Formats: sequence, structure tokens, C-alpha cells
Amino acid sequence: MKRIIVDYTKLNDEILDLIVEEYPDGYDYENIISFKNAKNETVEALEIRTDEIIYLVKVGVRLTEALENHAEEDEDEDDDEEVEDEDLDLDEIADEDDFDDE
Repeated sequence: MKRIIVDYTKLNDEILDLIVEEYPDGYDYENIISFKNAKNETVEALEIRTDEIIYLVKVGVRLTEALENHAEEDEDEDDDEEVEDEDLDLDEIADEDDFDDE
């Protein structure tokens, strides 16, 4: 199985979605693994597994910020969808008298 170390700067929506799916209530210190990289530096990361790849996502303040921003974008998209639905509902219930030709 392929392992990929991912820094917060390289996170894409797919990886962010995997993190949110794996840790919907956030992650704790017990979810973090430590290992030595090729430069013999200690790295702390979250392990996210798919069928083909193990992502080791470096943790830190910037990862938290990236996850929060991703969550806000999802909420904004949900809000936009609700507004569109509300607009449709308003059009459907409009009184026919509002459309009289004069």
C-alpha cells in the first residue's frame, strides 16, 4: 500500500473530506501518530486510509485552520442551496393574481 505524507499546503478537498469523514467530531492527541521522516525529523500526523493509499497528514495549527475553512465552505454551499430552495418554494406558492396582464 502506498503511503503519502501530506502537508497542510497540499491539502485538497478530497483529503479534507476524508479527514472530516474519519474524524467528524475532530481529532484528539490519541489519533496522532509520530514517525521519523527521511531527514530524521519527528513528524506528527493523522493517518487517513483509503483502499489504495495511506495519507499521513501532518498536524498542527495550520491543519486545524484548513479544516475549519473547509467546514465553513461546506456550510456556505449548504446555505446557498437552502436559499435556492426557498426561492423555488416562493415562486411555486405565488398568487396567480400577481401575474395578471394589465
